[in-house]
Amino acid sequence: MTVPAPLTGRRALVTGSGHGIGAAIAIGLAQAGADVVVHYGHSAEKAEQTRQQVEATGVRTTVLAADVTDTEQVNGLVAQSVEFLGGLDIVVCNAGHLVGREAVETMTDEHYQAVMEVNVGATFRTVRAAIPHLKQSDHGRVVTMASLAAHNGGGPGSAVYAAAKAAIRGLSKGLAKELAPSGITVNALAPGFIGDTPFHNTFSSPEAQAKNIAGIPLGRAGTVEEVASAVTWLCSDGAGFVNGSTIDIDGGAWFR
Repeated sequence: MTVPAPLTGRRALVTGSGHGIGAAIAIGLAQAGADVVVHYGHSAEKAEQTRQQVEATGVRTTVLAADVTDTEQVNGLVAQSVEFLGGLDIVVCNAGHLVGREAVETMTDEHYQAVMEVNVGATFRTVRAAIPHLKQSDHGRVVTMASLAAHNGGGPGSAVYAAAKAAIRGLSKGLAKELAPSGITVNALAPGFIGDTPFHNTFSSPEAQAKNIAGIPLGRAGTVEEVASAVTWLCSDGAGFVNGSTIDIDGGAWFR
């Protein structure tokens, strides 16, 4: 007897899924049977590659572009996703960015605002637009993306990024309480050092990456697939009683 994939028939939007962790999440949800909207902000070519990998699993998929710092565009992204999917069951707010390493002492207001908007602002806008549609689902799931930085303050020049990710963690807990009466769960992930991603390859030298890995008890970097697996589980029926949690995916780098 063939066992159906755990998310068959579910409809998902994954922001920032053109590459890296987001792409792995979109593919992982598709492998679990969900129809997936792939979203990107900049690289259409990479997003198309993700769409092709999602499509290869046999689910319905499309690619949509939007600036997650713009309310009108985020509202349009959610509306187009609902139109394509016929509804919305799962929203993964993966879009985010360090923007650049900058000490607070020399940081401009513009840099501060950019970091906050592309991280916590983007999460807020996406969930706000999605709530009416998730309330119509019998399987509402929201997964947000915090970070190890939310726990330990991050690396050099990332204090405001750490603050934004901590805000996402707090926002997720508040949303979990607010949306629970509608049967919607909200949980956050806090990845640590995930190897071979645009984030670390752009903002961390090979030496810094090696030092980071050396401090992980498991002695290795995490993989994008391991983050995706956690998302798939949180979106499954088996995680239906998990709500308001932050799941650390860091190889033991942080113990509370």
